[in-house]
Amino acid sequence: QVQLVESGGGLVQPGGSLRLSCAASGIIRSFALMGWYRQAPGKQRESVAFITSGGITNYANSVKGRFTISRDNAKNTVYLQMNSLQPEDTAVYYCNVDALHAGNYWGQGTQVTVSL
Repeated sequence: QVQLVESGGGLVQPGGSLRLSCAASGIIRSFALMGWYRQAPGKQRESVAFITSGGITNYANSVKGRFTISRDNAKNTVYLQMNSLQPEDTAVYYCNVDALHAGNYWGQGTQVTVSL
């Protein structure tokens, strides 16, 4: 019902920036929540940030002040601007969208590696 295509991951040096994008397509055209999770090797998947359809945002304490989430409702796309990246930000980042009674969907994941 929903396909999520993520892009923007890669290798960056500490202090650098990346911008992740996640475009949703399919028969569902409205999402109450759009967000990003990440999973580092040997760790549980954790919430990074999410944004409501009305633009209310929430961030994990570890990324506050460095990451910014935004969305384009017309394009059904959510973005994650990541600045001042640190090695501990290295993880696979997953897009997640919630359409309430119409389901919850995950992207395939995109690798972010912060290293010299």
